[in-house]
Amino acid sequence: MAKNDKMQTLGITTKKFDDTADWYSQVVTKSGMADYAPVKGCMIIKPLGYAVWQSVMDYFNSVIKGHGVQNAYFPMFIPESFFYKEAEHAEGFKPEVAWIEQKDDTKERYAIRPTSETIMYDTYSRWIRSWRDLPLKINQWCNICRWETQDCKIFLRSREFLWQEGHCVYETKEERDKETQIYLSEYKRLAEELLAIPVITGQKTDKEKFAGADRTFTIEGLMPDGKALQMGTSHDLSQGFAKAFGIKFAGRDDSEQIPFQNSWGFSTRLLGGIVMMHSDDKGLVLPPKVAPNKVVVIPLVFKDKKDSVLVAAKKILSDLKEFDPLFDDKWEDYSAGFRFSDWELKGIPLRIEVGPRDLENESVMVVRRDTAEKKSVKISELASFVRTELETMQNDMFTSAKKKFEENIVEVKTKEEFLKAVSSGKMALAPFTGDAEDEDFLKAETKGVTTRCIKCEATNGEKCFYTGKPAKYWIYFARNY
Repeated sequence: MAKNDKMQTLGITTKKFDDTADWYSQVVTKSGMADYAPVKGCMIIKPLGYAVWQSVMDYFNSVIKGHGVQNAYFPMFIPESFFYKEAEHAEGFKPEVAWIEQKDDTKERYAIRPTSETIMYDTYSRWIRSWRDLPLKINQWCNICRWETQDCKIFLRSREFLWQEGHCVYETKEERDKETQIYLSEYKRLAEELLAIPVITGQKTDKEKFAGADRTFTIEGLMPDGKALQMGTSHDLSQGFAKAFGIKFAGRDDSEQIPFQNSWGFSTRLLGGIVMMHSDDKGLVLPPKVAPNKVVVIPLVFKDKKDSVLVAAKKILSDLKEFDPLFDDKWEDYSAGFRFSDWELKGIPLRIEVGPRDLENESVMVVRRDTAEKKSVKISELASFVRTELETMQNDMFTSAKKKFEENIVEVKTKEEFLKAVSSGKMALAPFTGDAEDEDFLKAETKGVTTRCIKCEATNGEKCFYTGKPAKYWIYFARNY
């Protein structure tokens, strides 16, 4: 037996909390979500992984359509000169950009898109002429290249990944401010209601904000291994990019005015969050709302009952078509136990076992992937039961994740308390100066702990846990992916 086949047969060979990195790699590859690419730092998204991403895209396209956002597409090649029109943006992305040298006499290089502000805003300068053209709300789904990554952590960090990026232009600051928060709240709703991942929201410190933004807001998850995962950001871009790219419009009084902008995005990193948050030592666990196939029907075949079991199983498959069910037809090659384990590895939310004894009682056995709970259900009631059980499973997965999330956020006020919290895999909430220099020192001293977001201002005379200076904010800290 080849090594890869043997590993597949054995399933997940590392426990989640013994070696999280190896466990995670096994889950994403053996479940069929993704694989490593022959190009260093890159990933291959397999059909199951892309189907989950498609569920996210379908959900969010419906959301942004309700906010008047339209989808479009812009080139992935960006002239080098575009980056230097906005100095802070150019400096912020300098280490991450992959360049293409021209083969003709053109001296200017092209960047492979690390983000699309520059290429889109150059175009916006030609699209916008009057206040009647505003607001302009464009989103694109595309691939992104950021060349700083060496080792690929599938979905969590790779040189190339997929994302959506929204870029809006507004007549007034007030409208921009309001909508920047709207998209952030939609990200929170997506994470919690679709992915069953609890998050905190808040503003990034100046050091951690997006290059070229006035303010950056974020949603942050905390994975079971104690590392934070930035799952979506929404940026106030103010008028800096508009001035740099010549975006202006005739106002209601015919005077020339500069618009206000925001941008907002999330990526296939969300899929890594799903795997890390919910999966277990048996393999992938998918929230029902994103699972492309909610149910698998497994006939338990015995020679003298084969025909009746298969007929009943295929009838059930047809009756449950609204759940995009799969049919397990491997009974001639594998034992029932192996087949159960294989579907557990792949994360199908509900397993329906159809056996001769159950059929005598006109029932089947339904098994939940997240809890392994088994219930005998009458076939006549099966569709209704599945519908309710999937909803219950989705809610239970979020409730369980939220409980663990809240238990792993610790309020601290001293350096000793802080170090104890982050060393034990907790997210620390602490009073802090908010100064970039102190953030650098802290990150170096703790070997990677960073500010995740600001919860609120410090208003009761709190002292910074790190420096003893007057604190400006209460801030969440954690190691991160």
